[in-house]
Amino acid sequence: MPTLRVHKLRPDAVEPRYATEGAAGLDLSAALQAPLHLAPGERALVPTGLAIALPPGHEGQVRPRSGLAARHGVTVLNSPGTVDEDYRGEVCVLLVNLGREPVTIAHGERIAQLVVAPVVRVTTTLVAAAALGSTVRGEGGFGSTGR
Repeated sequence: MPTLRVHKLRPDAVEPRYATEGAAGLDLSAALQAPLHLAPGERALVPTGLAIALPPGHEGQVRPRSGLAARHGVTVLNSPGTVDEDYRGEVCVLLVNLGREPVTIAHGERIAQLVVAPVVRVTTTLVAAAALGSTVRGEGGFGSTGR
Protein backbone atom coordinates (compact mmCIF):
# COMPACT_ATOMS: atom_id res chain seq x y z
CA MET A 1 0.00 0.00 0.00
CA PRO A 2 1.46 3.43 -0.94
CA THR A 3 2.27 5.85 1.89
CA LEU A 4 1.19 9.50 2.13
CA ARG A 5 3.77 11.36 4.21
CA VAL A 6 2.13 14.15 6.24
CA HIS A 7 3.79 17.05 8.09
CA LYS A 8 1.80 19.22 10.49
CA LEU A 9 2.68 22.89 9.94
CA ARG A 10 0.96 23.72 13.23
CA PRO A 11 0.44 21.44 16.22
CA ASP A 12 -3.36 21.69 16.22
CA ALA A 13 -3.73 20.70 12.55
CA VAL A 14 -5.86 17.60 12.05
CA GLU A 15 -4.15 14.64 10.41
CA PRO A 16 -6.07 13.48 7.32
CA ARG A 17 -7.92 10.21 7.84
CA TYR A 18 -10.47 7.97 6.23
CA ALA A 19 -13.84 8.34 7.98
CA THR A 20 -14.85 4.74 7.25
CA GLU A 21 -13.20 1.51 6.18
CA GLY A 22 -14.51 1.89 2.61
CA ALA A 23 -14.00 5.66 2.18
CA ALA A 24 -12.23 6.71 -1.03
CA GLY A 25 -10.99 10.04 0.31
CA LEU A 26 -9.11 11.22 3.37
CA ASP A 27 -10.92 14.00 5.23
CA LEU A 28 -9.18 17.38 5.20
CA SER A 29 -9.93 19.79 8.05
CA ALA A 30 -9.68 23.57 8.38
CA ALA A 31 -6.72 24.97 10.32
CA LEU A 32 -7.94 28.40 11.38
CA GLN A 33 -6.94 31.02 13.95
CA ALA A 34 -10.56 32.19 14.15
CA PRO A 35 -13.86 31.01 12.63
CA LEU A 36 -14.24 31.82 8.93
CA HIS A 37 -17.52 33.39 7.83
CA LEU A 38 -18.47 32.75 4.20
CA ALA A 39 -21.28 34.93 2.87
CA PRO A 40 -23.40 33.65 -0.04
CA GLY A 41 -21.29 33.84 -3.20
CA GLU A 42 -18.08 34.36 -1.25
CA ARG A 43 -15.00 32.19 -1.66
CA ALA A 44 -11.97 31.65 0.57
CA LEU A 45 -8.70 29.77 0.44
CA VAL A 46 -8.83 27.69 3.63
CA PRO A 47 -5.58 26.32 5.08
CA THR A 48 -5.32 22.76 6.40
CA GLY A 49 -2.10 23.24 8.35
CA LEU A 50 -0.60 20.29 6.48
CA ALA A 51 2.14 19.69 3.95
CA ILE A 52 2.27 16.32 2.22
CA ALA A 53 4.51 14.15 0.08
CA LEU A 54 2.47 12.02 -2.27
CA PRO A 55 3.73 8.60 -3.33
CA PRO A 56 5.69 8.67 -6.60
CA GLY A 57 3.40 8.50 -9.64
CA HIS A 58 0.35 9.80 -7.74
CA GLU A 59 -1.68 13.00 -7.44
CA GLY A 60 -3.99 14.30 -4.73
CA GLN A 61 -7.52 15.21 -5.86
CA VAL A 62 -9.18 17.73 -3.52
CA ARG A 63 -12.92 17.12 -3.69
CA PRO A 64 -15.99 18.53 -1.93
CA ARG A 65 -17.59 16.88 1.07
CA SER A 66 -21.11 15.88 0.11
CA GLY A 67 -22.57 16.72 3.53
CA LEU A 68 -21.20 20.27 3.51
CA ALA A 69 -22.53 20.78 -0.01
CA ALA A 70 -25.96 19.29 0.73
CA ARG A 71 -26.52 21.07 4.05
CA HIS A 72 -25.01 24.47 3.27
CA GLY A 73 -24.22 24.74 -0.44
CA VAL A 74 -20.48 24.94 0.29
CA THR A 75 -18.25 23.22 -2.25
CA VAL A 76 -14.70 23.20 -3.62
CA LEU A 77 -14.53 25.86 -6.33
CA ASN A 78 -11.89 24.26 -8.55
CA SER A 79 -13.12 20.73 -8.00
CA PRO A 80 -11.32 18.55 -8.19
CA GLY A 81 -8.30 20.58 -7.21
CA THR A 82 -5.02 18.86 -7.99
CA VAL A 83 -2.07 18.50 -5.63
CA ASP A 84 0.94 17.55 -7.73
CA GLU A 85 3.38 14.89 -6.57
CA ASP A 86 6.21 17.42 -6.26
CA TYR A 87 4.28 20.10 -4.27
CA ARG A 88 5.53 20.54 -0.71
CA GLY A 89 3.68 23.68 0.43
CA GLU A 90 0.60 23.87 2.63
CA VAL A 91 -2.45 22.10 1.27
CA CYS A 92 -5.28 24.65 1.06
CA VAL A 93 -8.87 24.23 -0.06
CA LEU A 94 -10.68 26.82 -2.18
CA LEU A 95 -14.21 26.85 -0.76
CA VAL A 96 -17.19 28.74 -2.16
CA ASN A 97 -20.59 29.29 -0.56
CA LEU A 98 -23.21 28.65 -3.24
CA GLY A 99 -25.99 28.61 -0.66
CA ARG A 100 -28.42 31.36 0.32
CA GLU A 101 -27.23 31.76 3.93
CA PRO A 102 -23.88 32.69 5.48
CA VAL A 103 -21.84 29.71 6.67
CA THR A 104 -19.25 29.61 9.45
CA ILE A 105 -16.29 27.25 9.14
CA ALA A 106 -14.60 26.38 12.44
CA HIS A 107 -11.08 25.21 13.18
CA GLY A 108 -10.91 21.42 12.84
CA GLU A 109 -14.08 21.18 10.75
CA ARG A 110 -13.88 18.71 7.87
CA ILE A 111 -14.01 20.80 4.68
CA ALA A 112 -12.95 18.54 1.81
CA GLN A 113 -11.57 15.15 0.99
CA LEU A 114 -8.30 14.12 -0.59
CA VAL A 115 -8.36 11.20 -3.02
CA VAL A 116 -4.89 9.89 -3.86
CA ALA A 117 -4.83 8.48 -7.38
CA PRO A 118 -2.23 7.16 -9.83
CA VAL A 119 -1.19 9.41 -12.69
CA VAL A 120 -0.28 8.36 -16.21
CA ARG A 121 2.28 10.66 -17.83
CA VAL A 122 2.41 10.89 -21.62
CA THR A 123 4.65 12.35 -24.28
CA THR A 124 3.17 14.76 -26.79
CA THR A 125 3.62 14.78 -30.55
CA LEU A 126 2.33 17.48 -32.87
CA VAL A 127 0.43 15.97 -35.80
CA ALA A 128 -1.80 17.05 -38.67
CA ALA A 129 -5.57 17.09 -37.97
CA ALA A 130 -6.11 13.97 -40.09
CA ALA A 131 -3.70 12.02 -37.85
CA LEU A 132 -6.10 12.50 -34.90
CA GLY A 133 -8.54 10.14 -36.56
CA SER A 134 -12.28 10.58 -36.79
CA THR A 135 -15.06 9.63 -34.37
CA VAL A 136 -18.86 9.68 -34.48
CA ARG A 137 -18.86 12.67 -32.12
CA GLY A 138 -16.26 14.59 -34.09
CA GLU A 139 -15.94 18.20 -32.96
CA GLY A 140 -19.20 18.23 -30.98
CA GLY A 141 -18.56 19.98 -27.68
CA PHE A 142 -20.66 20.99 -24.69
CA GLY A 143 -24.20 19.64 -25.00
CA SER A 144 -23.53 18.04 -28.35
CA THR A 145 -24.79 14.62 -27.26
CA GLY A 146 -28.22 16.07 -26.40
CA ARG A 147 -27.98 15.25 -22.70
